[in-house]
Amino acid sequence: MTVELTKVLEERRADHRNMTVLLNLLETECESAAVDETPDFELLQDIMQYMIVYSDAVHHPKEDLVYDELRKVGSDYAEGLEGVGPDHRDIAKLGMTLRDDIQAVISGAAVTREKLIADLRSYVDRLRKHIAWEEEDLFERADTLAAENKEAGIDASVFPDDDPLFGSTRKTSFLNLLNRLQEYEN
Repeated sequence: MTVELTKVLEERRADHRNMTVLLNLLETECESAAVDETPDFELLQDIMQYMIVYSDAVHHPKEDLVYDELRKVGSDYAEGLEGVGPDHRDIAKLGMTLRDDIQAVISGAAVTREKLIADLRSYVDRLRKHIAWEEEDLFERADTLAAENKEAGIDASVFPDDDPLFGSTRKTSFLNLLNRLQEYEN
C-alpha cells in the first residue's frame, strides 16, 4: 500500500509534536531528580517503553523510507542524508540505555542519580536536536519533492497503521501513560 508523501510527512510531524510532549515530561522528571526529588519512575518507564516501541521501531523507519525517496531523486535532495541512519541508531541506543537505567532503579539495582540525570539529558537533548534538524531541513526537502511530484509516496504496509498512544486505537499497555498525559495537560 503506497501512501502519499504529503500524508506521511503530516503523520511524522504529528509524531514529532507528540514526542515533544513526552520529552517535556522527561525533562520535568529530570529537573526533579536534579534537585534531589524522586522522579516518577513508573512514568519514566512508560515513556521510554513508548519511545522504543513506537518512535524507534515505527516512526524512524517510516522517516527512513521518506529519505530513501529523497535519495532516489538526486544529490540536491540527498545531501546530508548519510547522517540520518546513524542518528536514528544513536537515539535508539540512548533510549535503551535510559530505559535500562530506569528498569534497574525500579528493580532495586544501584544507579547513581548523576548517571540517570546525564542519560535523561543526553536522550532528551539528542532527540530534540534530531527533530529540529528534520523539521527545519529534511522535511522541507521532502515537502518540495511532494509538491513537484504529487505521485511521490512510500510503501508503509509493513508498519502498524496507528500510534499506540496518540492514535485513534490506543493500546491498553499505554493507558497509564495516557492518563498521566491527561493529568499533565490539565
